[in-house]
Amino acid sequence: MARSSSAKPPATKGVSNTSKPKNQVKKHNDYTSEGVEDNDIFLLPISDYQVMLVLTVLGAIVRLFRIYQPTSVVFDEVHFGGFATKYIKGKFFMDVHPPLAKLLITLFGWLAGFNGDFDFKEIGKDYVEPGVPYVAMRLFPAICGIFLVPTVFLTLKAAGCRTASAALGAAFVIFENGLLTQARLILLDSPLVYATAFTALAFTSFTNQHEQGPSKAFDASWWFWLVMTGLGLGITFSIKWVGLFTIAWVGSLTLVQLWVLLGDTRTVTMRIFAKHFLARAFCLIIIPATFYMAMFAIHFVCLQNPGDGDGFMSSEFQATLNNKGMQDVPVDVAFGSRVTIRHVNTQGGYLHSHPLMYPTGSQQQQITLYPHKDDNNMFLLENQTQPLDINGEPINGTGAWDTAKNITDNYIKDGDVIRLYHLATHRRLHSHDVRPPVSEQDWQNEVSAYGYEGFAGDANDLFRVEIVKKQSLGSLAKDRLRTIQTKFRLVHIMTGCVLFSHKVKLPEWASEQQEVTCAKGGTIPNSLWYIESNGHPLLASDAERVNYVNPGFFGKFWELQKVMWRTNAGLVESHAWDSRPESWPILRRGINFWGKDHRQIYLMGNPIVWYTATLAVVTYVLFKGIAVLRWQRSCGDYSNSTFKRFDYEIGTSVLGWAFHYFPFFLMQRQLFLHHYFPALIFGIMAFCQIFDFATTRFAIPGVRDNPIINKAGVVALLAVSAAVFALYSPLAYGNAWTKTECSRVKLFNTWDWDCNNFLESYDAYSGLSASASDASQTPQPVAGNKQPAQQQQDSPNAGISGAPKFEPQGQKVLAREEKVEYRDQDGNLLNEEQVKALEGKVEFKTKYETRTRVVDANGDEVDVPVDELAAAGVAPPHPDVEGANQETKKGVRDDPIPKEASSSKDGEKEAEKSVPKPASEGNEATV
Repeated sequence: MARSSSAKPPATKGVSNTSKPKNQVKKHNDYTSEGVEDNDIFLLPISDYQVMLVLTVLGAIVRLFRIYQPTSVVFDEVHFGGFATKYIKGKFFMDVHPPLAKLLITLFGWLAGFNGDFDFKEIGKDYVEPGVPYVAMRLFPAICGIFLVPTVFLTLKAAGCRTASAALGAAFVIFENGLLTQARLILLDSPLVYATAFTALAFTSFTNQHEQGPSKAFDASWWFWLVMTGLGLGITFSIKWVGLFTIAWVGSLTLVQLWVLLGDTRTVTMRIFAKHFLARAFCLIIIPATFYMAMFAIHFVCLQNPGDGDGFMSSEFQATLNNKGMQDVPVDVAFGSRVTIRHVNTQGGYLHSHPLMYPTGSQQQQITLYPHKDDNNMFLLENQTQPLDINGEPINGTGAWDTAKNITDNYIKDGDVIRLYHLATHRRLHSHDVRPPVSEQDWQNEVSAYGYEGFAGDANDLFRVEIVKKQSLGSLAKDRLRTIQTKFRLVHIMTGCVLFSHKVKLPEWASEQQEVTCAKGGTIPNSLWYIESNGHPLLASDAERVNYVNPGFFGKFWELQKVMWRTNAGLVESHAWDSRPESWPILRRGINFWGKDHRQIYLMGNPIVWYTATLAVVTYVLFKGIAVLRWQRSCGDYSNSTFKRFDYEIGTSVLGWAFHYFPFFLMQRQLFLHHYFPALIFGIMAFCQIFDFATTRFAIPGVRDNPIINKAGVVALLAVSAAVFALYSPLAYGNAWTKTECSRVKLFNTWDWDCNNFLESYDAYSGLSASASDASQTPQPVAGNKQPAQQQQDSPNAGISGAPKFEPQGQKVLAREEKVEYRDQDGNLLNEEQVKALEGKVEFKTKYETRTRVVDANGDEVDVPVDELAAAGVAPPHPDVEGANQETKKGVRDDPIPKEASSSKDGEKEAEKSVPKPASEGNEATV
């Protein structure tokens, strides 16, 4: 029988193996667990709810305090705020995370009046002037952070902890600096941690119902918490794929429950066992999967227009977007057909050329892969010889095939040798034994466009059509070229290489389009092509036509999952603030989020909370090791119900910690401190459970019988954690801080925020505010057409501080000077008379610059490269979204751009590509 929740455990003086302890509960003859109590959180005393309410209000105060600060874009708000813009505009994007949290952030912004006109493109970009409702968007993560407090409290109560111990866990969440930092910004981790904690609450409550045996099985409370567990799993998995670890935790413990049920032959028949199994399968598999897919259904409904992310998707997927679909096109391809050719493997870019020349190699016209529809994608398919007229003479010119009498005789078949004539520039696709400009391996040849209008061409223009029958659809498509249906390779006749493309971007001189080469032994996926559009003057209007097959919801859903997986796995490049899992439990380093005006936001945990959670895990591991050894020696510890409950209850939390921690060791992708937060929650709960057992449940003389010890311990731990929280809070809130206070709490060198970024005293911040106010009243004037001065020279990261500033050993800052200069739009210095003459006639813009002089120990000035100084002060945005690809070449070559390149970029999309963009957009699809 289960004991009442109000019953107190009987006092015992000790545990003996020869006499039955008083706290030992009668064994049951069914699957009821020994020593379990009914911890239904809906039946708690009113005083518990009052304590929970007070803690929740305190959590709200801590989370919402100055949530408007800072008033500019912080760290990954670049991406997740940008996704809100794309949702509102309906522009398709690709992200490695599922959509739920991003949809809710967008909803909060939309309800507050956000219309998607702000782009969030760079850290430090101001929110206030354009009127962005960023506080409302930050409010959703903050609400999740607030609700995390009562959720942890109730989870600990459901696990059997006393009120004071549960309050300790909730207080640890309130005063955890890292959780606070994440909860105050437009980020996904606060919703993720809350969803994880909610799932833990639901499953802990369900487990409590299950352990009370057959009397509780299938009643309303049992079903409620099982359904809530499934819903929690769906929510967690729909925010980030880290939810898979939560699923693994719940799944493993569910298997243990089913195993115990299977062993109860007295009360659990096979029919009842099947009912238990099916109930869990439905609630823990069907409900989460349905919820997850429903989020993607909403995602697809919201994103119906083309955007930056559609280049990641297949042509069939892209055709479902507005303006991306196409009319039915003729299916038969013949000599003289005007076609566009798409690459199969790398998100379907078009074979493309434009009047720009390679700066190296042959210096002939560039051939690239381009993701957008454009006139420069059009090629004319020619035979290696011209057609003959009635007199047997060759018909010259590109329109020679337009007058053929029988087009069926000119269908292009497997093995035919063709030439590809670029209609816009009158050059033919060409290859030769010259290394490409980026992939300079011996097995790669350059592909170019060569010739001029009227030029007959040469043998290096010839390619053989090689149809890949396994990839082609239909019997006809396996024998001759058919639009969309035939997948083929183009084999260069003279060298034997195949037309090839891969995820390597050309430098700026090619508008950063994707490289096309001719590869000897190129892999099938990267050398596979198909024809998308097709036209021929001789094809009748009623000729057979074809179009993409609509993949439907499930086809789009599955394709997006595969793209997300590949992109996530490709995030392997190093990052200035990444860290590895072994450093997380000891809080080795954090992440620099933002820095401006001598303030900084740095993701840093509360050392007290962090180390107590780690201590709890270590304690349980040692306990378990000793317990196993004693069990092997038949010491009989597990005959004690309290001992058994400690092992199971703490073990459940530590198992949750392990499932959310150890899988990261298997990942080669970028990892950051915030990936540890779900595991940290389980560590906090494990510590509070151990504390509760030690002070209220173990038969320790003078401890269990004295409830003041439990409460005094909670007060002491709470006071210490709150004090440490206050010491590090300027890093979470972005508050003013002094160098002295910063240095005093910087215990380890690996805690790499920059104390030199702060001022000497708080009074100096008042002076800084006054200076900023004065500067705003006398901003830099701009002459001429009212364009902001030096607008094109502004660095995207202007005003942002980040990594520790460049200050070599033996060198120091001599002095700091501030002055106001006035310049026109060309950067020319203006004198006072010129400034006076311009007042009231021009618009003003203020630009802040820092110039650093470095001196050695002798006071002599030292020359330091400008790029080192600049690089030392920037907190780079991390590319945890939209897929950086490990094969992408990021370096820009120093080769000069040929003069012809400046004369001509025909396509509208190419002109857009030529505009400089901030580094935060560097993760677009490289197609």
